[in-house]
Amino acid sequence: MKAMRPFLMLVLAIAASVSRLGSAGAPTPVVVELFTSEGCSSCPAADALLQRLLDTQPVPDVQIIALGHHVDYWDQLGWRDRFSSGASTNRQQRYAQIFNIDSVYTPEMVVDGREEFVGSDARAAQRAIAQAAAAPHADVSLAAEPAAGGHVAVAVKVAGVPKLSGRDHADVVLAVTESGLRSDVRGGENRGRQLAHAPVVRQLTTIGEARSDAALRTDVAVPAAWQRDRVTIVAFVQERFGRHVLGAAALPLQSTTR
Repeated sequence: MKAMRPFLMLVLAIAASVSRLGSAGAPTPVVVELFTSEGCSSCPAADALLQRLLDTQPVPDVQIIALGHHVDYWDQLGWRDRFSSGASTNRQQRYAQIFNIDSVYTPEMVVDGREEFVGSDARAAQRAIAQAAAAPHADVSLAAEPAAGGHVAVAVKVAGVPKLSGRDHADVVLAVTESGLRSDVRGGENRGRQLAHAPVVRQLTTIGEARSDAALRTDVAVPAAWQRDRVTIVAFVQERFGRHVLGAAALPLQSTTR
């Protein structure tokens, strides 16, 4: 029975969190994704915009959740982005199919999987965020506690998933971001600049399917080299094919260790 206690505590914490989410006046979480690269001269302005949206939360009754995806197709053009990954490029390519875009580009911002635009367009961002917030959203909540060996035990609760289009399915996706990251760029279009980044996606994993009253549990590795006080765990529900984000929640890792 002792081995079950931590998980039971997580479930109880999640139940309390869901109750709070259901209260009147709770902001609607909206996921704002930026596809970017340190090798792209147009990207620093978009990074700055995403960070400003996160810091100022300018849309009433909305909680903006920021995910910075660093793509890898710039890496052969004079500078290799240390945060880049093929997974980020693949994610952007899936959006390109949905939005009927001939080719991927940076900087690109995607809001709740519903609208895309040039990532430095502040007006388009605020408009898209407000429109996305008006759509039905599931209640998603997170609980976490430290586990052994540099891992964190995470539990996700999903309730009230909106009706899916056609025969689509909805996945629960877990992202881990790190904020406050900077790079001294020594090549490519941004050579000689120090770049500051909005929250960078360090891990992105599908942990299960979002069904009615789904409760999922997983362990997340947090390497010692990461700044633990700047790590955030994000869970969101996303249509597998249509790509609309149907609900989200974010939990700073430091709040789990107090």
